[in-house]
Amino acid sequence: MPHSLVLNLLPQADIPVGYLSGRHLHALFLTLVSSVDQDLGDRLHAGDGVRSFSLSPLQVLGNRGQGTGYRETLQVQHKRSIAAGQSCWWRISLLDDALFGHLSKLWLNLNPHQAWHLGSADLLITSILGTPQSTQPWANFAGYSQLYEQASDSDRELRFRFYTPTAFRKGQFDTSMPTQENIFSSLLKRWNEFSGMEFPEKLIEPIFPSYFDIQTEIVQDSRSKFIGCTGSVTYRILGQADAEMIKQINCLASFALYAGVGRKTTMGMGMVRKF
Repeated sequence: MPHSLVLNLLPQADIPVGYLSGRHLHALFLTLVSSVDQDLGDRLHAGDGVRSFSLSPLQVLGNRGQGTGYRETLQVQHKRSIAAGQSCWWRISLLDDALFGHLSKLWLNLNPHQAWHLGSADLLITSILGTPQSTQPWANFAGYSQLYEQASDSDRELRFRFYTPTAFRKGQFDTSMPTQENIFSSLLKRWNEFSGMEFPEKLIEPIFPSYFDIQTEIVQDSRSKFIGCTGSVTYRILGQADAEMIKQINCLASFALYAGVGRKTTMGMGMVRKF
């Protein structure tokens, strides 16, 4: 069952800009996992196979992206430190029931006084949201069969919003173009890996972009530079696609909330959802 969990955090000291990058948040997640299962933390750190989780950048409460409007984006880069006492939120998405089960000890036995380290700052986890909230659209959960059953078998228009920079690996290099093949191949791969309900690869053939409003965004830290796209794209299902094919495509579109697409989803990139 996919879970999109939102952790509300309270820093006890200023968080320097250098520790707000995706790789430091990735390390924090592995620390959380290792606190309840060291072997699992080691396996996730090794990064073998399709990734069973994704992460968001750290968001300051009240900044853009906090509201429910779909035209907003999320803050990916911070130009200044996050001050002590400034409420923040952080999304963790889990695609694997086994991973969620291992981490349930952490969610169910949350100690609001236990500090977790992000650089030189201590963070307190004040609450964890796992169900839909009117003020927090990134908290949600749904079973794989539920996603399938609720998917439309007649809707041929699919509108996506890319909230954090999104790119895809092609051979030795990256491409930032959200073609239907790039988007839906990424979703299909993760769906087939974790759902237990395999969809055929030919599913992508009748999907074509019909509208796009995208821009380039560059994410840079001391080690690397990541170039991706943000914005919105509308895809349409064309031709003689039958009801079952349309249903499966719409199912993948809803799955995007949990799976993300493209590269570095475990470091905050590729956050996308249907709207």
